[in-house]
Amino acid sequence: MNKRSIIKINEGKCDGCGQCIPGCPEGALQIVDGKARLVTESFCDGLGACLGHCPQGALHVEERDAEDYDAQAVLDHLEEQSPELAQKHREHLHAHGLAQPGGVQSRPAESCPSKQVYSSTLTNWPVKLYLIPPAAEFLKNADLLLVADCVPFAYANMHKDFFAGRTVAVGCPKFDDPEAYEEKICNILESVNINSITILYMEITCCQGFISIVNKAVKKSETNIPLETVLISIEGEVMEREVICH
Repeated sequence: MNKRSIIKINEGKCDGCGQCIPGCPEGALQIVDGKARLVTESFCDGLGACLGHCPQGALHVEERDAEDYDAQAVLDHLEEQSPELAQKHREHLHAHGLAQPGGVQSRPAESCPSKQVYSSTLTNWPVKLYLIPPAAEFLKNADLLLVADCVPFAYANMHKDFFAGRTVAVGCPKFDDPEAYEEKICNILESVNINSITILYMEITCCQGFISIVNKAVKKSETNIPLETVLISIEGEVMEREVICH
């Protein structure tokens, strides 16, 4: 066993609805005795694809000693069920860097260069805005950082300068559904107390939609939250910071 990221289920919150089951492409979750259970540790890759499917916020990712993720065993299991499921899972693995062409291999935590060189300040998972449950524990009394998903590629010191001390949510206001984002942010503001919101966006025009989305959500939720916008240049520099009063 090694210490790694793996799903944890809050049985007190779980109502056994089963919506998380299709969200686990590996088949690690099942409904047992009216509750969602992690039935096979080695089938859980710890990426948290199931989190956004739980309406009760009963799922989260924790770091603990667990059986190593076994990608080949997952594929063998899915092949028995359906070749189509197995193929979709191969695509899922490649998208997350857990498989290489010509074979499947697990990615040891120590092989990740970022873990060898850098110190991560990320405190929550998932980070995709559409996957975050509105009442997640890590959102309570949080300083929420909404990041346009191009920003981390341009700004070199994201962890040190922006992630530290904040809860992170990432999204793209151009290619994702802005109305769904507005609804999600509004639900978060209505479900938990948020101390502040910081919007980190690029100088390109499409990123500016994030500001409009957040303003609409704040107005709709009838909350009064300190809001700051930070504009990042394509060269990776902070161009402008502005505090917005509602």
